[in-house]
Amino acid sequence: MFTLRPLQLNNRVLCYYANPTKQIQIVRITNIANWYFEKVVFPQQRLMFEAVPEAVLEISTGTIASSLLSEKIPCHLLCVKEEVTPLLFQTDAA
Repeated sequence: MFTLRPLQLNNRVLCYYANPTKQIQIVRITNIANWYFEKVVFPQQRLMFEAVPEAVLEISTGTIASSLLSEKIPCHLLCVKEEVTPLLFQTDAA
């Protein structure tokens, strides 16, 4: 499987997908011009990838001999949101 990244697209976001099934999945993005993304995701495996928010992740589930398109998820729904945790400073009281 391979990935061609669109270097000219500056609005990329970090995305996360996990395969919750017991089957191998093939995930791909094909709706962005001049860009093709395809990966094999094993059962329970997690995947982080960059995409543009308007991309759509297509998920095919099945066996090696055949697979069916089972879901399409807009990448803006897969965006990783960074949470900032405040630092707690602890001082030793003498």
